[in-house]
Amino acid sequence: MKKILLIEDDQDVLENTATILEFANYKVATAENGKIGISKAKTFKPDIIISDIMMPEMDGYAVLETLNQDPDTAGIPFIFLTAKSERKDMRTAMSLGADDYLIKPFDEQELLDALDIRLRKNEFLKQKFSKNIGDINTFFKKASEYFGMELLARNHKIKKFEAGAEVFREADPAHSLYFIQKGNVKTFKMTESGKELITGMHKKGDFLGQTSLLNRSGTYLETATVLEDTEALCIPKKDFITLVYGNKVVSNKFLNLISNDLIHVQEQLIDMAFSSVKRRAAKALLELHEKGLMEDSEHQGVDIPREDFAAMIGTATETAIRTLSEFKQLGCVGLGTKKRLILLDLNSLRQIAEFG
Repeated sequence: MKKILLIEDDQDVLENTATILEFANYKVATAENGKIGISKAKTFKPDIIISDIMMPEMDGYAVLETLNQDPDTAGIPFIFLTAKSERKDMRTAMSLGADDYLIKPFDEQELLDALDIRLRKNEFLKQKFSKNIGDINTFFKKASEYFGMELLARNHKIKKFEAGAEVFREADPAHSLYFIQKGNVKTFKMTESGKELITGMHKKGDFLGQTSLLNRSGTYLETATVLEDTEALCIPKKDFITLVYGNKVVSNKFLNLISNDLIHVQEQLIDMAFSSVKRRAAKALLELHEKGLMEDSEHQGVDIPREDFAAMIGTATETAIRTLSEFKQLGCVGLGTKKRLILLDLNSLRQIAEFG
């Protein structure tokens, strides 16, 4: 049962509103002024607060400001209930962080609808979604339930790709967002000279194609190629657009969910411009290790073509091979079964990555 704190100095309004809420199956606590309301907010721990503005001792604005300064009460949804109806009063309430503003005399259904919307919004905001198939599907379901969003493809398909297959190609129409459930994928762009510039190495839990779907050209900005047998959830562009533009709350959660590490991409570009090949190579190996694509055993090493590794660090294949040979002589890397590259000394690689 959701808990509501009602702060109102008019006894009749207080009692009548409390009765409406109790009949609607809410657990209600009441306070006849702002000071008592603040005290009860800390002990009652309501799911939402409804407060009058004009009250003796402390008005509703001061109540909201005070509660927002306390980490324990700052996140509680807040609705003003008042006879003040001027636009400037509404702006003041919203600028302080109020979630809604209802004007007396109010309609019973209007109050209940406002409560329902704010509680559903808050529940959605508090829920944590991880990057796995179960949580992705839960996200779609909750977004549909809470905000009435029509997601056209309720059952998103899992597509299987064999090693070497293309998930999508640069300049082709961007029609889907992909979520990697299993496997590894590299993304790259072709330079004017016909060489590959690797833009990312992606593993289970990563999304592919989100930037392309937001691009005005309507085409994929890079090519995605499968490194080993891969399974990916296919999310149609229509659903993607609905989630991004249909509702601000949903959009913020969804964009946070699908965003890969853009700061890391910026760091890569800076490294490409200013760091030595040796340092870039060490960082690339450590990145592969952090992504779970490369371990320190023969069975978990990475079978990455040397030209792909060269493209990752922005250098010629011959230079990349010489750098790896130097790392092998230093005891940082080795070759396992089927010539899979394995890590032998992470600490030494970290030293090289940091100091060159």
